[in-house]
Amino acid sequence: MEKLTIKSWALDDRPREKLVAKGKTSLSDAELIAILIGSGNREESAVGLSKRILQSVEGNINELAKLSVEKLTNFKGIGEAKAIAIITALELGKRRQLETALEKPKITSSKDVFNLMQPLIGDVEHEEFWVLFLNNSNKVLAKKQISKGGLTATVVDVRLLFKRALELTSVAMVVCHNHPSGKLQPSNADKQLTQKIKEAGVTLDIKLLDHLIITEKAYFSFADEGVL
Repeated sequence: MEKLTIKSWALDDRPREKLVAKGKTSLSDAELIAILIGSGNREESAVGLSKRILQSVEGNINELAKLSVEKLTNFKGIGEAKAIAIITALELGKRRQLETALEKPKITSSKDVFNLMQPLIGDVEHEEFWVLFLNNSNKVLAKKQISKGGLTATVVDVRLLFKRALELTSVAMVVCHNHPSGKLQPSNADKQLTQKIKEAGVTLDIKLLDHLIITEKAYFSFADEGVL
């Protein structure tokens, strides 16, 4: 039996033609990956193979992006070139997301902060503590990593945090850090640090608007939960 290439499918089943006719948003994740790999194997089409790859990560694109060339080539029909094509496409997608995050958006909610910071710290395996410095319109003047720690904690020097805020003439800030464990609940240390930053900000007239704990898929907002 010959390989089932995209050209051999019925017209309605061809994702390339579907993209041209109906637009990129009409394609499923599997169809997009099928275009990248071009063909499947002797037993399944490119879409079928793509569906199986996605099923191995429960349909999670972020998890797919973590797969190495070696792991991808374990799937029958995926050679090194196809594995590299998948990894490259997902990396470009991540970089596009990061560039969008650099456009200094206006912060209007905790969700805005999550969308901005999740690509940076949502899936790293150690704790990182970041600050968004805002102007009086709540637009991001800058974002800065204040510290980087281990699996469960990071040490934050509040003086460095406010030094940068004063340099930028920032009037407000949002702080955030990730929990590699995936747990969203703040620790006692998280609560104490939040209060310390808030009190220091009162003295300098720099308001702490929120503190977010970020995981790969969700977040905890001190402001939203009424504990700021």
